[in-house]
Amino acid sequence: MSNLVNRFLHYVSFDTQSDEDSVTYPSTEKQFALAHELVRELQALGLPDAAVDANCYVTATLPATCENPERVPTIGFLAHMDTSPDASGRDVKARIVAAYDGGDIVLKAKTDTVLSPAAFPDLLLHKGEDVIVTDGTTLLGADDKAGIAEIMTAVEELLAHPEIQHGTIKIGFTPDEEVGQGVERFDVARFGADYAYTLDGDQLGSLEYENFNAAAVHYSIAGRSIHPGMAKGIMKNAALIAAEITTLFPSDETPRTTEKRQGFYHLTSIEGVCERADVKYIVRDHDRQRFEERKSFCRAIVDYLNAKYGDETVAVDIRDSYYNMREVIEKNMFLVDTARAVMESLDIVPVIKAVRGGTDGSRLSYMGLPCPNLFTGAHNYHGPYEYAVIQSMEKAVQVIVGIARAFVLVPRS
Repeated sequence: MSNLVNRFLHYVSFDTQSDEDSVTYPSTEKQFALAHELVRELQALGLPDAAVDANCYVTATLPATCENPERVPTIGFLAHMDTSPDASGRDVKARIVAAYDGGDIVLKAKTDTVLSPAAFPDLLLHKGEDVIVTDGTTLLGADDKAGIAEIMTAVEELLAHPEIQHGTIKIGFTPDEEVGQGVERFDVARFGADYAYTLDGDQLGSLEYENFNAAAVHYSIAGRSIHPGMAKGIMKNAALIAAEITTLFPSDETPRTTEKRQGFYHLTSIEGVCERADVKYIVRDHDRQRFEERKSFCRAIVDYLNAKYGDETVAVDIRDSYYNMREVIEKNMFLVDTARAVMESLDIVPVIKAVRGGTDGSRLSYMGLPCPNLFTGAHNYHGPYEYAVIQSMEKAVQVIVGIARAFVLVPRS
């Protein structure tokens, strides 16, 4: 599958970083460059309806090869084109570490940036395999260009082997997943799939149908500035109040101190001066009731501070980002069962776990397109220690092809 690796290395050369502070859609114009490249490639492969729309959604259709395709559900495979705002995706210099020996991988000697199994023990699971790494100055972009490369290679594989029976397959590549608005304008009905899978997971075998409920919390603090020499009883220092807000959150409920299904509050930014300040958090929890309780706690902070410093000192804007897709997928568990059976047939051990984050599938599931998440074979997303395992990526391609084949046996409801 040399085309798989070549595709991936080509895709990561595109800077597609999204911007959480942008007011445009997509959030960055540069995502269109990769979108147009993917359309050209899909059309060259033989999918003439491949297109990108004004919102940067790439879609295409792989026609059915089975008899009576109208009786077979239309399945979709999706991945996102953007990379995280957390680290640069510009001038990515990827390299392949062939037959990884189990030791440290020096990414950038000057800064002592080292990908080490001492810090990342999962590396040792891939001893003897081929690992794609960064040069230590950018993220790799495997989240989610590995997923894109795998879907594209699976399309190529199915087109090269028309004897493989499958129903109609829809392909979708989306922008802005990393800033929580990847499918905000996605037209599910127009896409035309009955069910779908995102390729946005990590370790080999991961199969995910449960994710965080998520919200963004923005506190705005209005201060009162006056000369500090005459400030007693008058000054209201917004920056100090912003700092106080951070002390009101439980210190043992942060990303650093939680795991598995434990929720958290995550401070993402704090800035301000005496006159005005802003504090931003994200709130996460797998349990819907606990999620609502966390948001209520965030509002209670406003009541407490306004009682202390005066009405309208602090305001909060809380916006839900996505919900736990488990509520939808549990009504369509054959999607999980099918993927699990395909993995097992390929000697892949399914790893069913709750996502400590979200995917486009989280929102798509609530938009009428049930959409579990599959592995890509990449690890350590959003930073310079990101890496992808070629053999795991190849397995992901086989899983896509296997699911396409298996759906021929699924009756259309």
